[in-house]
Parts: sequence; structure tokens; C-alpha cells
Amino acid sequence: MTTLDARAPYVLDTHEIARRPGTQREVTRRESAPAGLGVDMIGVPEGSDVDLELRLESVMEGVLATGTVEVHIVGECVRCLQSVSDDLSVDVQELFVHDDEPVASDEEGDVRRLEGDLLDFEPVLRDAVVLALPQNPLCVPDCPGLCPECGARLADDPEHTHGEPVDPRWSALSQLIDNNEDRSGGPETAGESGPDEE
Repeated sequence: MTTLDARAPYVLDTHEIARRPGTQREVTRRESAPAGLGVDMIGVPEGSDVDLELRLESVMEGVLATGTVEVHIVGECVRCLQSVSDDLSVDVQELFVHDDEPVASDEEGDVRRLEGDLLDFEPVLRDAVVLALPQNPLCVPDCPGLCPECGARLADDPEHTHGEPVDPRWSALSQLIDNNEDRSGGPETAGESGPDEE
């Protein structure tokens, strides 16, 4: 008894080729992306197009699915938080074993099985797309990021600066110098004296 719904978007019916090794059929589909297809910084928007180009081939153990998945990904640059987007094409290949085919007990958790003549392609889609996503998405390869002091996006203003950084250990001394300059009307120079008197 199968738990899969043959009408579900990523459930594929292999009835035409099931248990007939050497036979195959092509599958071309456009489906909507399921929720949660991505990671924190980048992923496939829910409901966007997912294009499948697959070849289902009957083999002795089950059905071998081979092809490509094409999706549109959106996210944020990890350095400056600017929006990024791209098209991603991922090669896939997965063997779906007949539900009555014996496998070693230590391999059972890694085996994808047919349920009758149906296979669920969504877990394969998730694994393939998530693993292919950039781990650290960037708006441009050499993005300089944000100013650590004010948060300005440095790519928008390459000359952006706040002057020489002051070591926080010297900040109290800097305040004393600034206060002294304010009282005297300008910086004092050691050893400076007034006009010579005759």
C-alpha cells in the first residue's frame, strides 16, 4: 500500500517502465517550489518555478533518475546585506530501489525506495539544490562590505573613511589633549615660549 499521492507535484509514476530493465522515459515538468527550499541567507522562493528535465531508466534494482533541476535563487550578500539573485542549474542522479529489493541493513537509511510504481522526487530536489547553494553569497566577488563604524555600504562610496582609527586605550589621553586645546585656543608645543624680551 503506497502512501504517496500520484497527483502530488514531485511524485513520478514509473508504471510504463517498471521492472523492464533497459526501458526509459523522459520527464519534463515545471512545478512550484516547495517551502523551505534553501538556507538562512539564500534559497528558492516558495512558489517560484522549478524546471525538471529527467530521464527515468528501469534497471535491475529499480529506477534510475538522471537529469537537471533549474531554479531561481534569491538572498542577501553576507558582507553588505544587499539583495542577490541568480539562476541555478543542478545535475541530479538518484537510484530508487524497488520496495521489495533487499539491501544491507547498514545501507537502509541511505536508500530511496519506490512505493509501488511511484517515486517521490522532492527529497532529491531538496538535497541537490541546498547542497548547490553558495555558502557565502556575495553581490559581487570583491564586495568590500559595510563600514564597521557607521554601517555604510562601502561599494557605494569607495572613498568612505572616518580618519585614522584611535586605539581605545588612548581615548582618555585624546580627550585631555582636546580639552587642553579648547582652553588655550590651539595646540601647545613643548618648550615653546613667548617673544624674546630685551
